[in-house]
Amino acid sequence: MLQVRHSDSRGKANHGWLNSKHSFSFGHYHDPEHVGFGPLLVINEDQVQGGQGFGTHGHRDMEIISYVLSGALEHKDSMGTGSVLHYGDVQRMSAGTGVRHSEFNGDRSQQVHFLQIWIQPNELGIPPSYEEKHFTPEHKKGKLALIASNDGRNGSVLIHQNATIYASIMDEGDSLKHALDEGRIAYVHLIRGAVTVNGVHLKQGDALKITDEALVTLEQAEEAELLLFDLPKQ
Repeated sequence: MLQVRHSDSRGKANHGWLNSKHSFSFGHYHDPEHVGFGPLLVINEDQVQGGQGFGTHGHRDMEIISYVLSGALEHKDSMGTGSVLHYGDVQRMSAGTGVRHSEFNGDRSQQVHFLQIWIQPNELGIPPSYEEKHFTPEHKKGKLALIASNDGRNGSVLIHQNATIYASIMDEGDSLKHALDEGRIAYVHLIRGAVTVNGVHLKQGDALKITDEALVTLEQAEEAELLLFDLPKQ
């Protein structure tokens, strides 16, 4: 079964300093048809104005992944971690028993644009931890590059869930396939450009929920960048 999540149907929140689009129910936005997908609970596309950001706040028992699209995202947390993330950087924070952190755009000249992703862990009460990796455009071009997995293989960040996340940059003529094992589901989020997934044409910001399918087929791309989530069916 295929279900399209159109970009313009996402939840919206504009606070002036923050413009956010929610693929799933989040905060004051509630949509009973989009309350997570398997353990994937949140994909927020956030644009934060220069000199602004999220003040220090707490999380527990959540795998939080940031995928930076442009600008510079400054991160600080109660584990003593501090870094500035740019395009190609992937950050994973396992909140576990509890962590406090802040996210800030220290560059007053431009906004920072990133995806914030929450995945429910398969183990609660673990010690908090942090990790970040950089993936160049060349690493993602014309293929499905593994960026997150449950064992950190192939240079991916480690997430505490039986899930994998792939990133790809596809040009015209590229065609990719990803097999799904029995009992698995997939979610394709198109960051930019256009692509056809299992015969469904997606435009920038669109997504596709895929259930009861053995194969994910990506083709007819137009300057596309995307994320593919391979998830357990819950």
